[in-house]
Amino acid sequence: MPINESNLQAVSLPHEWNVRSWRARPAVQMPRYDDAVELDAALGELSRLPPLVTSWEILSLKQQLAEAQEGRRFLLQGGDCAESFDECSSDVISNRLKVLLQMSLVLVHGMRKPVVRVGRFAGQYAKPRSADMETVDGLSLPSYRGDIVNGPAFTAEARRPDPRRMIKAHARSAMTMNFVRALIDGGFADLHHPEYWDLGWVGHSPLADEYRRMVAAIGDAVRFMETLSGEEVHNLNRVDFYTSHEALLLPYEESLTRQVPRNWGWFDLSTHYPWIGMRTAQIDGAHVEFLRGIRNPIALKVGPSVTPDQLLRLVDVLNPEDEPGRLTFIHRMGAPHIASKLPPLLEAMRRDGRRVLWVCDPMHGNTESTANGYKTRRFANIASEVEQAFDLHAAAGTRLGGVHLELTGEDVTECLGGARELTEIDLERAYRSCVDPRLNYEQALEVAMLIVRKQNQLSAPL
Repeated sequence: MPINESNLQAVSLPHEWNVRSWRARPAVQMPRYDDAVELDAALGELSRLPPLVTSWEILSLKQQLAEAQEGRRFLLQGGDCAESFDECSSDVISNRLKVLLQMSLVLVHGMRKPVVRVGRFAGQYAKPRSADMETVDGLSLPSYRGDIVNGPAFTAEARRPDPRRMIKAHARSAMTMNFVRALIDGGFADLHHPEYWDLGWVGHSPLADEYRRMVAAIGDAVRFMETLSGEEVHNLNRVDFYTSHEALLLPYEESLTRQVPRNWGWFDLSTHYPWIGMRTAQIDGAHVEFLRGIRNPIALKVGPSVTPDQLLRLVDVLNPEDEPGRLTFIHRMGAPHIASKLPPLLEAMRRDGRRVLWVCDPMHGNTESTANGYKTRRFANIASEVEQAFDLHAAAGTRLGGVHLELTGEDVTECLGGARELTEIDLERAYRSCVDPRLNYEQALEVAMLIVRKQNQLSAPL
């Protein structure tokens, strides 16, 4: 069919939605820009810049998420709590990619199913805050809302919301995506050589032997298949890799939401997979209004205060046609609360027959502060929430289809415990996060191994 203007119109746009309709709704967690002319100029420039992802990548991810809903794939979503402009470097990006590839290697080997790999990066520059203002020694300044809004330094100049930062965030996201794509296309993810993904810890970690056995087993399997076929197995030298971030700063998201040739509707081309956080999930709010109209797969964080009725109403708004792969619920209850708070939600969704991908975020419900002033998370609580999630889904007749983790490929000491039993004293050695504590590369891999062991335990014959 020849392309004309009518082909570009949506065939199923949500009722009374357009790319700016969110502006008529209450918008929380948004910065207050003090110069409207400067803001309009920045958004105008942003709207003319190239997109960061493509519509066909978005639709490919949606298909993979639909398969994860059916249990044929498993979602691994991970990355920084909040990216910083200063850490847009080759070492940080490649180490982050390495740890996600290592984790996916463990999951593929142990769960015997493909893994959907999604990074919390190339756009995770905005963060919600509990208060608009921060006060130190009697001085009150706007809270730090991520590098896309303002700077972390406690000065009036740094804390001023600057709309030009959105242009810089777009550039840093583009650089990150360009490097990730170049690494993957160049064979960085080649299953013939998973040993290339090793980070420095492999030589001295308590997990080293177990990881090396997995690498050796996969290498043997690849060589065996190639011996049988007499030729190299195709598609082992690259993987699909997608990006995600919280769709928090709506002027930025709107400026990168476009119509494209040969596909109906609107795509948020700032990322493949945007999500809504708990603080912005009001059913009549601006963030729900914006996300209900885009064709991307979308996710919603679900906390312990959410009721079954609220969740069902949100499904009606965000996925009224029950589209496969469209909607993900990322539950983050906290280890002490998940056993009482999650089952009623699972039962409501199961009883109503709604199509959704359930994912566990064991990080955000387990945050605490130490006596020496560090915001941290205990690995034991993270592990407990993951294990309980598997058990609760099995008991409810639903399926846990993925995990959502805050992690880094760097040698940080931000979460307590794990294979090296990090203590509060260790936090002082390498605590680098400006916002939330992250799993380091070793703890992240330990979570992947825990997932495999728990899945195999549940699937073992009685």
